[in-house]
Amino acid sequence: MNVRPDFSKNRNAAETAPAFLSVWDMHSYYGESYIVQGISFNVHEGEILALLGRNGAGKTTTLRSIARMDSPQVNHGEIWLDHQPLHNMKSYDAAAVGLGLVPEDRCIIPGLTVEENLQLAQIAPPIGWSIERLYDLFPRLGERRKQEGVTLSGGEQQMLSIARALARDIKVLLLDEPYEGLAPVIVDEIEKTLRVIKEQGMTTILVEQNAVRALQLADRAIILDTGSIVFDGTAEEVLENDALRAEYLAI
Repeated sequence: MNVRPDFSKNRNAAETAPAFLSVWDMHSYYGESYIVQGISFNVHEGEILALLGRNGAGKTTTLRSIARMDSPQVNHGEIWLDHQPLHNMKSYDAAAVGLGLVPEDRCIIPGLTVEENLQLAQIAPPIGWSIERLYDLFPRLGERRKQEGVTLSGGEQQMLSIARALARDIKVLLLDEPYEGLAPVIVDEIEKTLRVIKEQGMTTILVEQNAVRALQLADRAIILDTGSIVFDGTAEEVLENDALRAEYLAI
């Protein structure tokens, strides 16, 4: 009989390790579809966690559940950020206490310039990320500050979406497929920016189909398979484990 290999040696880390963001026994549904099936994990302050898996594994659902979006429905579990419970909050309350979701479709607001998109998001007065500081981080946006946001290139829209999240002085950045559809040179630029943000203490959860690029950036990795965690460990362990990558990431 073939026995499925168990790569989950650290999957109970959420029970013991101190964390900045903790997810505990989270179950999420789209209608009757049971997508996230009781996962638990920690994210430590200042680290980048890569959330990986094949299409349909539950990665985006996990991000949206943490961000307390109306869809999916979280039917059970707890989510804590910096000692604050998020699991009974609405999305706007979770955003107010420090969660910043950058969705795959970027959601740039039509009719507003780059600067107006940032101004709309920014808290007043800004604590850490002023608009000028964001332009220093993303020089392309500074050059196009008066241009309507939806007319930017795909890579520039991704930069704007990340900058808009940072403008709210968030504590955790949730990135859903930030490299999707972008040219390699733009991916390099965004990756460089994410490294700068990390150096400045930002905690990040990264969902990305380009698993190798994500692992090269991340400190830790969690792999999902059909809504369950099958691995929780270092990014380096995944890069060095051929069997794990073949089984769950097809690389």
